[in-house]
Amino acid sequence: MISKDLATRDIISNKLQEAFAPESLQVVDESHLHEGHAGHRPSGETHFRVYIVSAAFKGKSRVERHRMINSALTAELSGSVHALAIHAQAPGEG
Repeated sequence: MISKDLATRDIISNKLQEAFAPESLQVVDESHLHEGHAGHRPSGETHFRVYIVSAAFKGKSRVERHRMINSALTAELSGSVHALAIHAQAPGEG
């Protein structure tokens, strides 16, 4: 169970770790870059970029990878997160 006291970035990171056991994972809060745009809140934590490398993505298309991540983050995407940019790769790609 993930604590409500965690920042949204940490919740996203924890959920992706649990779902995909990635070789590498970076979750970047880019909310400050979107001031004045749709979905931005003064408190931030609305716009994120994810860089993830996981064997779970091997043989999957870009769309399939995005769907997998979106599925793992359903609660966040239907709640506080307005935008999520995804860079998902299998090991050895890129």
